[in-house]
Amino acid sequence: MLIRKTVEADLIQIENIYKNAKRFMKESGNPNQWNSETPNAETARADMQNKVSYVAEDNGKVVAVFMFSLKEDPTYLKIYQGAWLNDKPYGVIHRIAVLEQGKGIIDYCINYCFSKCQNLRIDTHRDNLPMQRALIKRGFKYCGIIYLQNGEERLAYQKI
Repeated sequence: MLIRKTVEADLIQIENIYKNAKRFMKESGNPNQWNSETPNAETARADMQNKVSYVAEDNGKVVAVFMFSLKEDPTYLKIYQGAWLNDKPYGVIHRIAVLEQGKGIIDYCINYCFSKCQNLRIDTHRDNLPMQRALIKRGFKYCGIIYLQNGEERLAYQKI
């Protein structure tokens, strides 16, 4: 498994990964998190242009995509009904999606991010129970609630 920066040629595969992730979310009781058109290839393109888009590649095939940044996330400035584990600089993971669930691919992605920064933050929708379980299993602690720029609530997690 190889983690690398996204390139233009990956965008078609990324679009399929996002479509599969949206379908999985709906089937697992989370129809609202990614119910719009985004994320999509254009979202990944914007992340790529900002140099924060990564893919996991297995035997030449893109099997996951995620956004990873070491910049402060403005939606994480205020947290409600809890607190972050610390106030140190952190890495943030967004829009993580895998081609197939249950293959351990998410481990490679999270481990890659953790190797770059041992203070990670991530958030997910309240209905995204599979992701909540995956985060807890991988050492993240639930910290509270944050609100996206559009006002939507998300459950916030941190791993140190």
